[in-house]
Amino acid sequence: MDDKKIIINVGRQLGSGGRTIAKRLAETFGCTFYDKELLNLAAKESGFSEKFFEQNDEQKGFLKSLFHLHAPHVGDNNFYSSRFSQESLFQFQSDAIQKAAREGSCVFVGRCADYILRDFPNVVNIFVTADIDERARMVAQRHDCPMEEAMKIIQNVESSRASYYNYYTGKKWGVASSYDLCISTTPLGIDDTERLIETFIRERMKKL
Repeated sequence: MDDKKIIINVGRQLGSGGRTIAKRLAETFGCTFYDKELLNLAAKESGFSEKFFEQNDEQKGFLKSLFHLHAPHVGDNNFYSSRFSQESLFQFQSDAIQKAAREGSCVFVGRCADYILRDFPNVVNIFVTADIDERARMVAQRHDCPMEEAMKIIQNVESSRASYYNYYTGKKWGVASSYDLCISTTPLGIDDTERLIETFIRERMKKL
C-alpha cells in the first residue's frame, strides 16, 4: 500500500468526531487534509470570492444568496445568463476536489467527495456517526449553548448536508449503502474508532 496513492472520503454527522478522525487519518496515511481548505481551492478555480463559497458551503439552495451579493463578489451583474446556476458552484468545487486528488493522496471531509471521485482508483469512503445525545453535548460545548439549542443546530446543519448530498449524488446521506464503512464513535470513543477505521482502510487497500 505504501506506493499507492490513496483517497479517503469522510462523511460525518455533526458532533460525531468525524472531522477529528479524518484529520488523524490524514496524518497516519501521509495525506493532504481538505475540509474548509476546499473552499479556497474552489475560489481559485472559479475566480470568485472565497467568502461566497463559505456562505454557501454544503448547501444546495445557494442561489437565493446571490440576491444579497454585490457585483464584486460575482464579477458580473448579469448573473442570470452567466455561469452561475445551482450546478455551477458544485462544479467549481468538484473541479477543485478532482485536481487535488490527481496531485496526491488526500483525505476529504464531506462535500460529496465520495461521489465526485467515484471513478478514481484507491478510494475508501467512510461515514462517522454517534448517538444523538452525545453529539448534542459536543455541539453544546463547542457553541457554549444549551442542549436544546444544540439539537436545533444539529437538525439544521444535517438537513442542509443531507439535502446537498442527496441532490448531487442521487444517493442517501448517512445510509450505509452509500459508503464502504459506516461507524459510530459512541461504543469505542474517537481514539479507538480511528484506529479501527485505520485497520479497515489498510485491509481495504490490499484488495484495491
